[in-house]
Amino acid sequence: MNIGVLGAGQLGRMLALAGYPLANRFSFLDTTGHPSAGIGDVIIDTDQKHLANFLEKVDLVTYEFEHLPVPLVQAIEEHRPVHPSSEAIRVCQNRAEEKALFDRLAIPTPAYRLVENAEELEAAARELGTPVVAKSVTEGYDGKGQAVLKDPSEASEAWRAINHPRLIVEAFVDFVREVSIIAVRGRDGEVAFYPMAENQHVDGILRYSIAPMPDLDDSVQHLADGYIRALLDELDYVGVLTLELFQARDGALLANEMAPRVHNSGHWTMDGAVTSQFENHLRAIQGLPLGDPAARMPTCMVNVIGREGEAAKLLALPDAHLHRYDKAERPGRKLAHVNLLAPTHEALLERVRACAALLPDAPEPRFSFD
Repeated sequence: MNIGVLGAGQLGRMLALAGYPLANRFSFLDTTGHPSAGIGDVIIDTDQKHLANFLEKVDLVTYEFEHLPVPLVQAIEEHRPVHPSSEAIRVCQNRAEEKALFDRLAIPTPAYRLVENAEELEAAARELGTPVVAKSVTEGYDGKGQAVLKDPSEASEAWRAINHPRLIVEAFVDFVREVSIIAVRGRDGEVAFYPMAENQHVDGILRYSIAPMPDLDDSVQHLADGYIRALLDELDYVGVLTLELFQARDGALLANEMAPRVHNSGHWTMDGAVTSQFENHLRAIQGLPLGDPAARMPTCMVNVIGREGEAAKLLALPDAHLHRYDKAERPGRKLAHVNLLAPTHEALLERVRACAALLPDAPEPRFSFD
């Protein structure tokens, strides 16, 4: 089957690598003029004149990032199946719509307010109690388009810095860790859930993901499974969906945001799960049976950001798997990731620390398995 992918970055690259054993072929539609997939048939469409050529080549369409014009996706749906649908993109692009969906499905979230000027931002900060985080309702990712207010008096400065006509203001959560749940839903409604991952971010960018979490109570996993299943069913979703959450000290889960695609916090599945998120996404959108999402053993994904380490030294680590994206070094840029596996979480943490020591800009992992 010929699969079209909107976007041509590393996620599209990894989708293609997972799809070639299934005899899939791939065409990428890049609207940025800076594709980095380095694989398949890449069509650059900065002038919006090549969509027809793209559609002629493909049987169905998916996407590797959600920051796409919704009318474009809707137009494609008139000619080819698109999974996940344009409705999933529409909701995920707008944090207000996303929060409303969470509220409707009784998925808990941090307290929030919607504001349209600096005065309303200041009032929201006073009402919620600082610190608060203000985010643009649309656009913004990896820490962009947001600001932390430590005092309501900072509202005017934050409003100017974000420079967006509408913001969502969220109360800070006293959480013990950031986690994510990834699930995949097939055309027939079948759902498979991956073990929850614990994630560590620095400056809004994911640096480490460990799965399965070492001390995860079954009830917490089931709770997360229920939340993401509700989203999948409500959206009649096909493909991989990611839900990022905060885990509070009492074990409660609060939804942060969702992503309608394969996700950075699921890269561990490439080597650590029976079936990777990429293969399962392709199985789902083609109507094939879903693969087993179970973890083979404790696994940690280490993002390589900004500068790469020596490949030979990284690959010399026990059970280390390096996935490079063939991208030029640049501060803050995702260049590669390393998946590390070990028979126990304690042994895994030792390998993660050894890996971090080999990467120029890697922060100290803060996992604690006490």
